[in-house]
Amino acid sequence: MTTETTLHGTCVTYGQSGLLIIGTSGSGKSTLALALMGMDAVLVADDRVNVTNIEGVLKAHCPPAIHGMIEARGIGLLAAKALPTTLITHVVDLDQIEPDRLPPRRSLTILGIEVDLVFGKDTPNLAAALNQLMQIGRVE
Repeated sequence: MTTETTLHGTCVTYGQSGLLIIGTSGSGKSTLALALMGMDAVLVADDRVNVTNIEGVLKAHCPPAIHGMIEARGIGLLAAKALPTTLITHVVDLDQIEPDRLPPRRSLTILGIEVDLVFGKDTPNLAAALNQLMQIGRVE
């Protein structure tokens, strides 16, 4: 069975490990994506992300009209290297403040699939930490 939704967010990928960035308008989704793109991430979608559950696999897809574009506030729309799809393995929520120095593992369920969640609002060194998380992972 396949289910699909469109989310207001941005998605970047490291190979087949995708990071979905969510938050309210102006929370810094595109800014964070641009920082991560400067650290080896590749854009999948900016502003709108089509998310699909295909037999238990959560995938992000870029709407064709915005493929290869990302907004840089104060500069405009930029062309970007982009992939059309990725698996979503992690989500960062830019509206949520992490209260714990060493937080418990958090998750978010999207279309019935649980993915790792990071609260990112006001987190120092967020881009560098997410880059490390996506490329190397956590200590278990």
